[in-house]
Amino acid sequence: MSTASVIHLDESNFDQTVSESNVPVLVDFWASWCGPCRMIAPVLEEIAKEQGEKIQIGKVDVDSNPAISNRFGIRNIPTLLFFKGGEVKDQVVGLTSKADLVSRLQGLK
Repeated sequence: MSTASVIHLDESNFDQTVSESNVPVLVDFWASWCGPCRMIAPVLEEIAKEQGEKIQIGKVDVDSNPAISNRFGIRNIPTLLFFKGGEVKDQVVGLTSKADLVSRLQGLK
């Protein structure tokens, strides 16, 4: 599920990636068994390729990283958190459209 434009985040790189980014970061909290998560993954990869250096997209596997999920109160997946300057600025729980995600990311710039 990983591409060059989507970063897999875990305990070892989450804080550094999110807090040190000079661009907005969209983090997808997902699991391999989650149907809606698999449905939104290609949309996120498309956005990552189209937006290039303007944004960063990361994925956190909730099963492998329960501490990160607990820290942000993730109860349902997919949950998408939008970070700017290391802080959560927006969130989407469940499926949404590509247009909605792009709009939310542009609002962070």
